[in-house]
Amino acid sequence: MSDPMQTSEATPVFILVEPQMGENIGAACRVMGNFGISELRIVKPRDGWPNPKAVSMATGSPVLDNAQVFETLEEAVADCQLLFASTAQPRNMVKPAFTARAGMAEIRGHIEAGQRVGVLFGAEKSGLPNAAITLSNAIITLPVDRSFSSLNLSMAVGVFAHEWRAGDPAPAEFKPLDERAPEQEMTAFYNHLEEELERAGFFYPPEKTPLMMQNLINAFARGGLTQQEVRTLRGVIKALAIGRGKARIERD
Repeated sequence: MSDPMQTSEATPVFILVEPQMGENIGAACRVMGNFGISELRIVKPRDGWPNPKAVSMATGSPVLDNAQVFETLEEAVADCQLLFASTAQPRNMVKPAFTARAGMAEIRGHIEAGQRVGVLFGAEKSGLPNAAITLSNAIITLPVDRSFSSLNLSMAVGVFAHEWRAGDPAPAEFKPLDERAPEQEMTAFYNHLEEELERAGFFYPPEKTPLMMQNLINAFARGGLTQQEVRTLRGVIKALAIGRGKARIERD
């Protein structure tokens, strides 16, 4: 049996208590890796360990390689200062109860204070035993429909893992849109559009031209067009007006 992993990662420890299916363990490893939660502990998995079905579902997650297996819950949580139990059912125990988002925020505060925090997840069939919840300092539950509250183990892990990272900004790879086109380019675009619409006989009756252009300008201004988008639209107007390639027409 392994000792608890010593890690410098400032994340909670996820602990699966007597999980049944290797597929769910592997899927939990995968989603934990997605959201940067590195440490998984498994208490007495029903189908033994290692489990080839877990390997298949983990799809290369490093969490699986570092997962530790324990015979008892007490051994798995021995180095944790705080425990949070996930459950969908009231257990008639007087403990603080959090939603996943509030609970993970609470956990983050304890971890930043230097404490090791474990989050317990129960088996697929019956959830956490009362003994595990008794050991816990608080409960985390989800606002599920009470008429159908049973959530797949790996999905529950995924919800909690997401909430751990919920306040993070979007990845840097998703850069914001380019800066809006300057008004000089927008004015030239509007003039170009009005000129071609006038040539095509769009404005009728003529006295409504100012109002119709106002409506068009409002629509484009609201969109916050970039320089590249303005250039593309001007190309569209030109192509519609005189065509391109063999379809191009000559005009004065």
